[in-house]
Amino acid sequence: MISHDARRNGLTVRRLMREAAEAGAQLIQFPEGCLSGYAKEQISDGDQVNWPAIEEEYRHVAVLAAELQLWVVLGSAHRLTPPHRPHNRLYVINADGQVAGRYDKRYCSHTEVLRYYTPGIRPSVFSVNGFRFGCALCIEVNFQELFAEYERLGVDCLLLSAYPVDSVFEVKARAHAAINNY
Repeated sequence: MISHDARRNGLTVRRLMREAAEAGAQLIQFPEGCLSGYAKEQISDGDQVNWPAIEEEYRHVAVLAAELQLWVVLGSAHRLTPPHRPHNRLYVINADGQVAGRYDKRYCSHTEVLRYYTPGIRPSVFSVNGFRFGCALCIEVNFQELFAEYERLGVDCLLLSAYPVDSVFEVKARAHAAINNY
């Protein structure tokens, strides 16, 4: 599903948003790097990132979120001022099409820090219909302190977005959910 082409990814995101809305969903969550392409897989060099296309597709997603009255948690790289590397981000777009929050991956792999991303610095919590959600990305499933922090913040559900299709992420997420009563 995810490619290096933000325009192609944007079309897929909007198609899935429509399907989710038709099925009655109020929130849809997408994988890490879904809009921009994921570093180390589709993106091997920062020069391959089409920032104008990402920004345009992001705006299309926000407009559709408002039209469908759908919350969207969307994974994408987020450009920072050079020479800083981008953030590996989850955008939280509310049902009015506005940014309700963002989460920048805090626990990055060694390769991500050296070649691809700037780590974030804070958790992200948002509420939908009385439920409090937190965000995490990929390898952060390995860090119990992140789950404990969200528990202290009163989160009801932690949304883990990951790029790899690997069942170990689901197993680890379920284990942390059970341990932390999510």
